[in-house]
Parts: sequence; C-alpha cells; structure tokens
Amino acid sequence: MGFTCREEIAFYSLSTRLQFITMHNIMSPQINRRDFLKISGLALASLAFNPFPPYSDEYNQPTTPLGRITRDISVFRAPTWPDGDTVAYLHRDDIVNLYYELTPVSGPPYNPVWYRVWNGYIHSAYVQKVRINLNTPVDQLPETGQLCEVTVPYTQIYQYSTYTGWSQRARLYYRSTHWAVGVDEGPDRAPWYRLWDELSREQYHVPANAIRLISDAEISPLSPEVPPEQKRLEVSLANQTLTAYENDQVVLFKKISSGLNQRPDPNDIGWHTPPGIYHIQSKYPSKHMGAGDLAGDGSDLPGVPWTCFFLSPPGYAFHGAYWHNNFGLQMSHGCINMDIQDAQWLFRWTTPIFPTPIESRADWYRTGYGTLVNIT
Repeated sequence: MGFTCREEIAFYSLSTRLQFITMHNIMSPQINRRDFLKISGLALASLAFNPFPPYSDEYNQPTTPLGRITRDISVFRAPTWPDGDTVAYLHRDDIVNLYYELTPVSGPPYNPVWYRVWNGYIHSAYVQKVRINLNTPVDQLPETGQLCEVTVPYTQIYQYSTYTGWSQRARLYYRSTHWAVGVDEGPDRAPWYRLWDELSREQYHVPANAIRLISDAEISPLSPEVPPEQKRLEVSLANQTLTAYENDQVVLFKKISSGLNQRPDPNDIGWHTPPGIYHIQSKYPSKHMGAGDLAGDGSDLPGVPWTCFFLSPPGYAFHGAYWHNNFGLQMSHGCINMDIQDAQWLFRWTTPIFPTPIESRADWYRTGYGTLVNIT
C-alpha cells in the first residue's frame, strides 16, 4: 500500500524511458557530427538525473490492460455516480493498470463503464485504453510519405533549432496518425522517424520503434461493391448515436460525442453540431486540429485520426478522439467524436474513396461529393 498512482507508471529500460516517457532529442540532417554528439551527450546526461518511478512487474502482465489518463480525475472509493468519496487523484498522462471493467447500476446511463485501479475506481470518461507495442524500424521510407500511427501510450516530439538546440514540443498519443517522410539517427543512435505536420508545415522527430507503419490494406475501401448512393449516415444528436446504412440495412451503430450546446464567444457560431443534410466533402487519415502551435498543454491536437469533413468551412467532421472516452455525451466543439476504431471503419466505408497506393503528397487527402450525412 506504499505505492502512489504515479509510482505505477511503467518504464521498461533506459532505452524505453528515453523513447516513451522522458522521450528524446533528435538528430537533424542540418547539424554536423560534432554538434550532434555534443547535444546528445548533454541531453542524455540531463535525462540520467531525472527521477523515475520504480519499475513495476505488473506491466509485464499481458492480461492486464493499461489506461492513459487524458485529464486530471479523481479515484473513488466505490464506483458511485455522481457523488463519490475521493481517495486519490490521477493526472493527465498518468499510466495505470486497469484491473477489470464494471458497469454499476449507478451509471451514468450514457456511459456506465468504470475501471478498478490501484486504491479504488475511476470512471472511463477520461481513460484511453492503451498498449505498449514497440516496432522494428525500416531503413527507408517512400518519397511520397508513409501513413503511420503511435503504438505506445505517448511519445514526445522534439525539434532542432540552431539557436536553441533541441526543444520539446507536444506529445503524440496512442493511435494518433501521422505522415512519416524520413528516417534519421537519434541521440541513442537508433532510428527516428521524421514526421511532417500538414497544418504547421513543420518537421519533427519521434523514435521509430514507437511508430507503426499503416499498410494500404488498412485504408482500402469497405463494401466497394455497394453503389455510393445506397450508403448513408444518420446521426441523432438527442441520442448521441451514429447509424450507417446500406440501403435500409444497418451495418454500423455506435455512440458518438457531438458538439456542446455552448457559445463561449457571443460573436462566434458556438460549439453545437448543426443539424442538416450534408455529404462527406473531404477525407484526411491524419489531421492536425487546433492552433497548430504544437503546445504541450493538451490544447493542440496533432494527428487526429481518420477525419471525414461534412461541412467545411467552418470545419465539421467525423474523426477519432484520443483525448476522451465519453461517447454518448456531448463533448466536442462541433465535430462528431468517435472511438478511433469506429472512425477508421467510417473512413474506409464512406466515399470519396481514399487513394492507394500513395503516389504523391497530393494523395494525403481526398475531396469529392461523398456519402450522404443526415444529422437530426
């Protein structure tokens, strides 16, 4: 009982610590070997003095799922809602063991899932279920770029500047998607992937073994034999559900999170999702949403996965969400948030069809008059 929740965070080795939690500095093709060794030595030396929580053998148990906390939350003595006895707190990006899942009668009804964790229970609203899957890097990436996804709870990105050296930017989170455009040597002399950000038009690096390359088969269209006019999406804002139809046959029924009924700025359009009849207009397997400043406070959202715009401008879309797990309740600033696996299915099922193989960077997105969307 002497452990705190933070002490449960897993660190597998010095290498994994560099790659997963404290993260890494990067080797830029623009700096020479002397500068690289100097900066790398300083970086690694500074990391050596960073305190780390004790290693926990529990994280080697493949049967115990892991959860990443996506915002500060309470740990409760019992799974009671809405009022419970708080016994501890968890903070954004803490990684915890999820011992088991339960759905108590107390709810909440829109999302009754709770998890048993060390010291008590947490509601699933701000828990992303994650894994730690390290990958074998490739030596070379296609010139046209390679779609990829993060396969660890999070990894830190770094950029190099001749004025300030290495700077830490935002974190990239589990199952977020990105475009990798190159392979460079990192400070640990291991391969790092160079990623391209389509919004900020910047490049940055992450350790290659934290990234999985996505195959063309995982982007290929679903039900291509069904005529496009026989596919449609029905979204119920009242019930927070999405239903996909082929003719009148239901092929997908899922909870979603639409926009909040709020207007913080009276001069703005507000955060609600507008009802109406639309069509999918454009599709991005990876989209940077937010200000594009790569802020590390969680306000910027690089690598939003499997994005399908249905009203743009101003920019309403279906997409996966790695920052909450509270589907069934309004949560967004207007977009329709989905579980990442469901969003990937929707991306593949809807039209316009995303092109494969990728022949140029112009193929990183697809526009067209696509699947019917009816939001009521």
